[in-house]
Amino acid sequence: MESSVPPDVHETVMEATYRALCANGFASLTMQDIADEAEKSTSLLHYHYDTKRDLLVAFLRYLLERFEEKFEDTEDEDPEERLRLLVSRMLPADETTDENRVDESDYDRFGLAILEVRMQAPYEEDYREQLRTNMEVIRSGLANVIEDGIETGAFRDVDPDRTARLIVDALDGARSERVTLDDNDAPTEVAAALDEFVLSSLVTGGDDA
Repeated sequence: MESSVPPDVHETVMEATYRALCANGFASLTMQDIADEAEKSTSLLHYHYDTKRDLLVAFLRYLLERFEEKFEDTEDEDPEERLRLLVSRMLPADETTDENRVDESDYDRFGLAILEVRMQAPYEEDYREQLRTNMEVIRSGLANVIEDGIETGAFRDVDPDRTARLIVDALDGARSERVTLDDNDAPTEVAAALDEFVLSSLVTGGDDA
């Protein structure tokens, strides 16, 4: 029923879901928590999203759409600058679901809640399929940027898909370390390592070219 949700209601509910996940985590999250954050009735939520699982799948799709906007925002940049910008936007300081950046405490609470959702993926096909789609789209987007750089001569000839997987999975692992091991430096340290050992070496004329 998600497609029938008026855009303004959908946006309100998605932003409320973000706040509710930050406040309550995944395990104890209820439709009432989200309704309270949205200042809507639970009956309205159930009308548009049959179950909490349906709503959370819609929320995962919403996160992907917001990340795709980040890709679109960098379309006018050259491949090298675009790739660096996209990596920077996968760091905690740029995580957001509205016009304002969230603070680091919200980032960590939200990251932990999303990690809890991912832990359910082996048992919940709907979560698993949407999470897989999100990851594939993000990797594909980075791979396309790398491929563009190769075609224009900005990057040396590498496997775009493999390189994109390395970048995304490295940052994904670092974010998980931050929220599970309280290693606040993990994302920025991994990003710096990617810049030194991967991004810089992609550039034509780099150390490894």
